[in-house]
Amino acid sequence: MNKFEQLGLSESLLKAIIDLGFENPSEVQEKAIPLLLEKDTDLVALAQTGTGKTAAFGFPVIQKIDADNRNTQALILSPTRELCLQITNELKNYSKYVKGINVVAVYGGASITEQAREIKRGAQIIVATPGRMQDMINRGLVNISQINYCILDEADEMLNMGFYDDIVNILSTTPDEKSTWLFSATMPAEVARIGKQFMSNPQEITVGTKNSGSATVSHEFYLVNARDRYEALKRLADANPDIFSVVFCRTKRDTQAVAEKLIEDGYSAAALHGDLSQAQRDGVMKSFRGRQIQMLVATDVAARGIDVDNVTHVVNYQLPDEVETYNHRSGRTGRAGKLGTSIVIVTKSELRKISSIERIIKQKFEEKTIPSGIEICEIQLLHLANKIKDTEVDHEIDNYLPAINDVLEGLSKEELIKKMVSVEFNRFINYYKKTRDLSSQSGDRRERSDDRAPRENNNGGATRYFVNIGSRDNFDWMSLKDYLKETLDLGRDDVFKVDVKEGFSFFNTDPEHTDKVMEVLNNVQLEGRRINVEISKNDGGGRRDHNGRNSGGRSSAPRREGNFAPRREGGFRSERNSAPREGGFRSERSSAPRREGSSDRAPRRSESFGDSPRPRRPRRD
Repeated sequence: MNKFEQLGLSESLLKAIIDLGFENPSEVQEKAIPLLLEKDTDLVALAQTGTGKTAAFGFPVIQKIDADNRNTQALILSPTRELCLQITNELKNYSKYVKGINVVAVYGGASITEQAREIKRGAQIIVATPGRMQDMINRGLVNISQINYCILDEADEMLNMGFYDDIVNILSTTPDEKSTWLFSATMPAEVARIGKQFMSNPQEITVGTKNSGSATVSHEFYLVNARDRYEALKRLADANPDIFSVVFCRTKRDTQAVAEKLIEDGYSAAALHGDLSQAQRDGVMKSFRGRQIQMLVATDVAARGIDVDNVTHVVNYQLPDEVETYNHRSGRTGRAGKLGTSIVIVTKSELRKISSIERIIKQKFEEKTIPSGIEICEIQLLHLANKIKDTEVDHEIDNYLPAINDVLEGLSKEELIKKMVSVEFNRFINYYKKTRDLSSQSGDRRERSDDRAPRENNNGGATRYFVNIGSRDNFDWMSLKDYLKETLDLGRDDVFKVDVKEGFSFFNTDPEHTDKVMEVLNNVQLEGRRINVEISKNDGGGRRDHNGRNSGGRSSAPRREGNFAPRREGGFRSERNSAPREGGFRSERSSAPRREGSSDRAPRRSESFGDSPRPRRPRRD
């Protein structure tokens, strides 16, 4: 007996449930569906991403809709167009045996007139993003003044994205007597304020502990130096040959850059962020769902629409600015009762965030070290052996066996195995045998709480810059550091050794940020004055007096003539390595072109799987 039958659902819905292969309701479905079917009530449901919330509100709203009435009766608000389309498709699948139900998706990036036309034909259920819905209301293209049900899905994420005013305005357009169902992973103050303002004595259900993380997700962090983030990401991918993952970055720029570097280094990867067109997003998600992409690099906003089964890992390449957002990230894995792993690549200055997240999700992180090259080679060797063992033989090869046997004649079984494995394995061992330990405890960078002090003698290879703003522009070292981090979209530990003078200043970044610094800052104006940044000849060492001169008496300002560093389009410097290009580990299904002049790369993969300030809002993808 299908357990959904015990929840009070209609025969038409149960028939669709059988077609979808659902057998046992999730906890949130088991609690919400009978409650919502029994009576019209306001509801607050707290449950993590991936617990089946769409069906928890989808089945009841479909059963309560009058299919013979073509007027809009239900509005569902969701944070992103991906999630909007996903909910719409799921509701259509749920209602496939309910004659007359019409569900319309309303979202940005598509024709607003066509969406208005679909609604005019008759749409009992509208699924919308807040921004586009507010636009349609302002234009008089939609009437929600008579709806019976309003559902806020991922309410905390919508508010975190800056949609508070839109949601308040939309809800103010709806009738007071409607039922409001609010589904959220966490309950921050803004969500509670919405509930208090627009809901009356709501029922509340909680799956797990309030604001806690999913019990099916394990959490681990890897402590590295900031400059080693990307190399750490590659090693973690190589140490998990069957990884099928979402990699989170804070900004669209970093998301695109990391994805490009992964593709260049032979990994099957793609970027998902708000600068992509809807067609590009759809193409990326289709490839990811089809497992043609192993590592999907995404922003938090764009990833809200990702509902893909069997994601093995979530990788926090950078921690989110809001620690509550971590819950949403980790919810991409460990779905439908399956186990998943959430990985954080973290620097020493960010360790306090780990403790904050632990308090929110009420789970502990396990600290691990980045695998060594030898450990990765061992993992890859055993993976390859298992792959060979499990490969199904295509007997079309039989016709070629005599010729193959002639070529391999004289080789013993042991020699043949060694040679077969070495075809793939040699590239890994050649790449990793000379690599260094990435553990930040190795002491190759000295972290200091005072960023005015040098991290390493003679900058340790860091790039030092001269910039034509200083204390006369109302900057001290701390405010200038904050300004640079925000303008350049860099992390807390990416800008250091900030030294402010009256009319100019110095600061350091790691070399990987040089192109970004030169390109971005040289195109910025501060109160009408153009900022000029140059590579400095000054190494940042030694004592300086209040005039900016070092102890030797020579001015620390650089020579101005001919001192501009060359700019590079794209603003991201790739890490090069000494791995060979020949043969193998590159995914054949990756469609990204190789870059000109990039002759050295990480080992190719033969399979498809192989603190910054709070953000300025609203900032929407």
